[in-house]
Amino acid sequence: MSRLKRMAGQDPRAGFKAGGRDCGTSVPQGLLKAARKSGQLNLSGRNLTEVPQCVWRINVDIPEEANQNLSFGATERWWEQTDLTKLIISNNKLQSLTDDLRLLPALTVLDIHDNQLTSLPSAIRELENLQKLNVSHNKLKILPEEITNLRNLKCLYLQHNELTCISEGFEQLSNLEDLDLSNNHLTTVPASFSSLSSLVRLNLSSNELKSLPAEINRMKRLKHLDCNSNLLETIPPELAGMESLELLYLRRNKLRFLPEFPSCSLLKAEEEEEKELVLLSHVQFKPKTHCYSRINCVYSSMLFSYCKFISSAYKMNHLSEMELHVGENQIEMLEAEHLKHLNSILVLDLRDNKLKSVPDEIILLQSLERLDLSNNDISSLPYSLGNLHLKFLALEGNPLRTIRREIINKGTQEVLKYLRSKIKDDGPSQSESATETAMTLPSESRVNVHAIITLKILDYSDKQATLIPDEVFDAVKSNIITSINFSKNQLCEIPKRMVELKEMVSDVNLSFNKLSFISVELCVLQKLTFLDLRNNFLNSLPEEMESLVRLQTINLSFNRFKMLPEVLYRIFTLETILISNNQVGSVDPQKMKMMENLTTLDLQNNDLLQIPPELGNCVNLRTLLLDGNPFRVPRAAILMKGTAAVLEYLRDRIPT
Repeated sequence: MSRLKRMAGQDPRAGFKAGGRDCGTSVPQGLLKAARKSGQLNLSGRNLTEVPQCVWRINVDIPEEANQNLSFGATERWWEQTDLTKLIISNNKLQSLTDDLRLLPALTVLDIHDNQLTSLPSAIRELENLQKLNVSHNKLKILPEEITNLRNLKCLYLQHNELTCISEGFEQLSNLEDLDLSNNHLTTVPASFSSLSSLVRLNLSSNELKSLPAEINRMKRLKHLDCNSNLLETIPPELAGMESLELLYLRRNKLRFLPEFPSCSLLKAEEEEEKELVLLSHVQFKPKTHCYSRINCVYSSMLFSYCKFISSAYKMNHLSEMELHVGENQIEMLEAEHLKHLNSILVLDLRDNKLKSVPDEIILLQSLERLDLSNNDISSLPYSLGNLHLKFLALEGNPLRTIRREIINKGTQEVLKYLRSKIKDDGPSQSESATETAMTLPSESRVNVHAIITLKILDYSDKQATLIPDEVFDAVKSNIITSINFSKNQLCEIPKRMVELKEMVSDVNLSFNKLSFISVELCVLQKLTFLDLRNNFLNSLPEEMESLVRLQTINLSFNRFKMLPEVLYRIFTLETILISNNQVGSVDPQKMKMMENLTTLDLQNNDLLQIPPELGNCVNLRTLLLDGNPFRVPRAAILMKGTAAVLEYLRDRIPT
């Protein structure tokens, strides 16, 4: 009875008023009864214009069943039942909340999104156990000062309101990890935000920000910073001090240059080598003539060596790898000075800007995996781009003249291959090439020995061959091979001799073949991180693929899969699954939730009749593509809002 006495201390009427008398049909008694047992109550989507008193007093009043039963079983002991800890009253028509909110001090989750609230009651300060507060999609113009009393708050969602400023003392929410202020009318971010030392995700998109405070760099744990759709013209260079930053979104602003991140403190030897390269950087390239001079070849070689050197130095300084999204701005030029300090970047999105060229210093971005240059004004590409290990390169919407459209249409690897071949063609003199050919065995004449020795690639692509000749594998000899490209052939099975390279290979491209099954030769490549199997005849994957414990990206697009292969759920290192243009009819959201590294899932153009709401719990997904499926919900308008909106929509529809 201690619980009743405690509640009686808060309200003198407690214990003398029967519950549920004012609820009518809006809150069934069975729902209240279940809530007393579980501590959770979901009243979402009930057209409520106010919260019934029986909800506020659920912890205070004696339930009706106490008056109906004189003998109680274990499940009917209402005096032992739990306090309400989770209350969901979203998707209603609430215009205000009363101070009776204080009668629910045990709440850890309060979800009131999608209502018509213009303010929050001052009694909210008494919810000292609150950890998650969702007040998104309302009409809040200001936050009560009392909200700063919620010291245990970890997640605060305020997107899609009418906020014009942030309350004083907001920095007192020292445990806050996830803060969403997107789609409001904020014009400034207070410097005091820097005191939110636990913050991991901060969404400031779709506001009216013209600048960011330099002090933001004190958020040492911040991983995701979203400033899309603002009025930013510059970014404070202090952002480079945010060692944990992994995602920086700056799309749809007014930037004219890449963020000027200063370099980390490097070794003195680095600085000396950098000076040499700066002197050489004044050498003029002539891409229109398709010819490099000898000194340009020397420069490219030194630049390539330097980027490897500086890359290792950056890793020694423990810089996090990050994504930088600056599409839809007004960037006209990429300067070497900016690229030099982005060495640890994984994704660079520059689509829809005003770029006219890409500098040769792009080779400094040795960690880069995805580069989007779509819809710019680029007429030529530097050949050095071919030496990057890109997995995705977007070039659509540019007036490119130095590379044929048919090569671009063949995809990223073919473009890189072409650019590398131009380096080879324009590099050594004819006499040197003749010497190299003379030293090559006749049986190796069909093999790209230069790619094996220099680029560590075993390339036998676009030959329309039904088998890979032994001479291709023989040409490897004692060289180290990290990539295999056997795409655009007529292979019906995995070449058995790939087993010989199992200790070395990390990238394998077998796309555009006639594979109908995957044999064990592929499953023994222990270092495999990237696998391209698109455009084949596959409908299943072998269970043995579970042994690929380093696999990060797999492309299964344009095959014949009717379900997501079960084995993929057990490869926990996977970060990207591309399985568009198949016949996939279902996915298992519970198993997918266990894939904590999965950030990209492409399910476009499949046969999904419904999207399970539980998929919304896969919060690590940054990109979820669902277009071209026959499901009715989520609607196209939701899909257009992006991955975060889709996941939130799905989570809101999980049955409780």
